[in-house]
Amino acid sequence: MRIGVPRESRAGQRLVAATPSTVAKLTALGYDVVVEHDAGAGANFPDAAYAASGAVIGAAAEVWGSDVVIAVDAPDAAQLDGMTAGATLIAQLFPGQHPDAVRDWADRGITTMALDAVPRISRAQALDTLSTMSNMSGYRAVIEAAAEFQGMFTGQVTAAGKTPPATVFVIGGGVAGLAAIGTASSLGAHVRAFDVRPEAGEQIESMGATFVQAAAAQQEVSSDGYARELTADQEAATARMYAEESARADIVITTALVRGTAPRTLTTEMIDAMRPGSVIVDLAASGGGNAEATVPGERVVTAGGVVVLGYTDLPGRMPAQTSQLYGTNIVNLLTLLTPGKDGELVLDLDDPVQRGMTVARAGEILWPPPPVQVSAAAPAADVAAGPTAQEQAAALAAKTADAAAKAKVRNQRLTFGGALAAVLVILGLTYGPESFLGHFTVFALAVVIGFYVISNVSHSLHTPLMAQTNAISGIILVGAILQLGNANLAVTILAFVAATVASINIFGGFLVSRRMIAMFRKDA
Repeated sequence: MRIGVPRESRAGQRLVAATPSTVAKLTALGYDVVVEHDAGAGANFPDAAYAASGAVIGAAAEVWGSDVVIAVDAPDAAQLDGMTAGATLIAQLFPGQHPDAVRDWADRGITTMALDAVPRISRAQALDTLSTMSNMSGYRAVIEAAAEFQGMFTGQVTAAGKTPPATVFVIGGGVAGLAAIGTASSLGAHVRAFDVRPEAGEQIESMGATFVQAAAAQQEVSSDGYARELTADQEAATARMYAEESARADIVITTALVRGTAPRTLTTEMIDAMRPGSVIVDLAASGGGNAEATVPGERVVTAGGVVVLGYTDLPGRMPAQTSQLYGTNIVNLLTLLTPGKDGELVLDLDDPVQRGMTVARAGEILWPPPPVQVSAAAPAADVAAGPTAQEQAAALAAKTADAAAKAKVRNQRLTFGGALAAVLVILGLTYGPESFLGHFTVFALAVVIGFYVISNVSHSLHTPLMAQTNAISGIILVGAILQLGNANLAVTILAFVAATVASINIFGGFLVSRRMIAMFRKDA
């Protein structure tokens, strides 16, 4: 089968659905790949690079007439006219927002798969282009804010005085929010963040930000990984918190989107209360904007001197890297759709990942897909059916009694073994040869000294201890050498084995030590 990679027609779009490196992976799956002339020009990928990776450079008609077309944006009517019935279109289609387009795709007999509809389950993460775009947007949002902010992100202490770090407030702890948090933190800013989903708090803090606590504004643990619309009480609580946080922030980054629609999080009054020179980057501008002053695609400066960025092309401002990640998402999808690696696309609608992405097939509309449970949280019915408090107490008591019985048996065994060992030692000292007493004394002292030496070493030093001070095995080596040549053949054999093993342990320890030291040594 042939895969077509078109040049994107939307004004200002610099991304491309395949890069030279992902083309090589598609050909390795058995596909023929045709790339439209200058399809990668906006991302600085020349036609020659595609040709070197195994693609054929062709005209638009040849590309759209392919068996499979991969694109970034949904095609227009003229481009769809070039596709044949039974062909497969893979792109970001946003079918929930374009019901008329869904009917058109079905009427044309085109199999359409929406990359923006990947189910939020673990094994589908490698296909999730929304996460890819959100990650790049979150990173770029901080870069754009830094360019607008008339100050430093990190604080400094100099002979001339000190400058405080910038304060960044991030609304939303999804992929874009976490990327923004990580980037701002790495630049030295003091970052605070909030999300209505309480389970996002741990992720926010893991990225180096302070999770703003506002219990009255938060929802219960989500069952599908997405936030929902807030109640009236929750909206009032979040409004108060947003007003306080934005007033003291130098930079505010908003990322709140609910099913493609941007809820209003920053009102005009809140923006007017911000300091002159503050910056707002609205990552939800494509859905109408979280800030009341946002104009999608534009840079706005309010009367109070607050800069509001409503750019909707942030991923496209890093076209090469974004295209590479986007193209890799498509490669991962086609790897799933090509189980035989023979260049034949096989669509399995029993697979929840493939079913969730499929919008139309063979004239039939398959949108919306059946829901997929993605939360690890137990359903309410399961929780209600759990054990009662009395049953839990009884189970805990039974478990405690069982543990006590096992401990008693273990102690009895240790006592009996210790008594038996003491009897054997006394018998050996009483009836053994005189040399036994000297050997036993050395053995006992070695055991005691070895125990205290090892047990009193910090856990953090155990690895270098094993690497370097395994030379304690030298004691074994010396003892074994003294026994070599013993009149007793069995003793000589055991001594030789002991000397060999101890030597390996010693030299191996020094070898490991040298390698560890080399890890911290800079080349001259």
